Parts: sequence; C-alpha cells; structure tokens
Amino acid sequence: MWNDIILGLAPLNITIEGVTYRDKIDLSADEFFERLPHLKELPTTSMPSPESYLNIIDQARGEGYTEFLCICMSSGTSGSYQSAVLAKELFYEQHPISNVKIHVVDSLSMSQGSGWLIIKSAQLLEENATFEELVAFNESHKKKVKHFLCVDNLKNLIKSGRLSNTGAFVGSLLRVKPVMSMKNGKGAIVAKARGTNKALKYYVDEFIKRNQADLTNFIIIGYSSNIEIARQLKERMETQANFKGLIYLMQMGVVVGTHVGLGGVSMFFMEK
Repeated sequence: MWNDIILGLAPLNITIEGVTYRDKIDLSADEFFERLPHLKELPTTSMPSPESYLNIIDQARGEGYTEFLCICMSSGTSGSYQSAVLAKELFYEQHPISNVKIHVVDSLSMSQGSGWLIIKSAQLLEENATFEELVAFNESHKKKVKHFLCVDNLKNLIKSGRLSNTGAFVGSLLRVKPVMSMKNGKGAIVAKARGTNKALKYYVDEFIKRNQADLTNFIIIGYSSNIEIARQLKERMETQANFKGLIYLMQMGVVVGTHVGLGGVSMFFMEK
C-alpha cells in the first residue's frame, strides 16, 4: 500500500520537567501516559521547526520526488501550519529555479483529523489521482472532516487554556463528559454527556445523522490511555451504526495527550 509515496513526519515537541522530546520519537505515548498522573506541572508543547520540514523535502528530493503535499494540524490550535509555510518560502528562496511543487494544507483539524486527510489522500493516489487533484480534494473537503472528542477529566483542558474554570466547575459538579468538536479551526464543546456510555451513544447517533457514506470508507477512532473505550466505540459503530468499512484504532500523540489527559476518546469521519 502507498508504494509511490514517502510519508514524512515533522514531529511536535514536548518539554517535561526541563527535558524536550520529539512526539512519538523520543517518547512513546504509553510512556507519556504512565508519567502524566505523577507530573507536578503540565508539560509545555511546541511546533516543529521549519528545518524539520526542509529536511523531509531534501531527503525525498534525493530519492527523486518532486511533489510535496504537507497536511498540518489546524492553524487555530497549532503553529505547525505556519512553520510549514515558512519552510516552503525558505525552500523557494534557496531554489528559485526548481521543478518542485509544494502545497501546505491547513487541515482545520486536530490529531487524527489531519491523519484522516492523509490516509484519504494516499487512497486517492492509489487510484491515480494527480498532485493537483489531491490538493483540490484537501482544500475542498477539509472542513467536512468531522471530529468528536470527549475526555475523562477536565483538569488538563483547564490548565492548557482549552476550557474556562467556570465550565470546569459545572462539568465536575454534574459529572459530565464534555463532547468537543472543531468549529472554525478551534475546539468547542458541542454536547455534555453523563458518563462514557452516553458519550459513545452520542458519537453513534451523530455519525448516523451526519456521515457522508460515499466518502467515509474508513473511520479513525483515537484514544489517549484506554484502548478498551476505543474498542467499545468500534463495536458500537459496527453493530449499531452498521458501518462496514475499515475502523482504525490510533493512540493520540503525547502533545495532544497533554491537553486531553487520561481516558480521552475521539472519532473522525467525513460529514455531509
């Protein structure tokens, strides 16, 4: 699968107790979630450098590749997109006469929402889509990648500025799980569910109402520390939503996990 492409990764960075790690390279997600409950302070995170993008381009050019589609997390929540755009500008400054094509996509998505577009682009490439067609698909469909995310504990969202203290107090008092989605490239609470069972039911019900079946030939279910919740959601999607396509279970990276915390579960598909 995907024999004609190179998948390059410009990792996000996380600093824990003064030590900086590259997401999923220097520190695995499992290692991070084991450490997270014992940390006195929430880690800080940072975007990839422009050089990390340029290194990917240079390596691939050495293997004969001349077309680069860079799909980044939402510019509303991460500096990854801005860093990639700067890398593109630097490349053309260094190579003013070049046959290399570079397109940077602001996916308006977080985490595996960007991954959904990446996998779909690879599938389209297997169907002989041109570079221009891949660019057009991403730019025309990126707003339709539907996100849902619920968390086990509101603490990390508060500390990282993703939720107000007032909202956290109400959420803790009512023992609800906030269900979030993306609106205009930023996270927003769209529902509150009493417990995991109600949250997963919300996912299934919303999928049935919103799914664009001709494009959603796969679903991504993300999880932070508890894969069993992801497996429960997968089973519900197969039995209750009658989804017959592939369902990928993917663990969140350590940077996203910093904000989500333990027990988070997400789902991504193409919305009508």
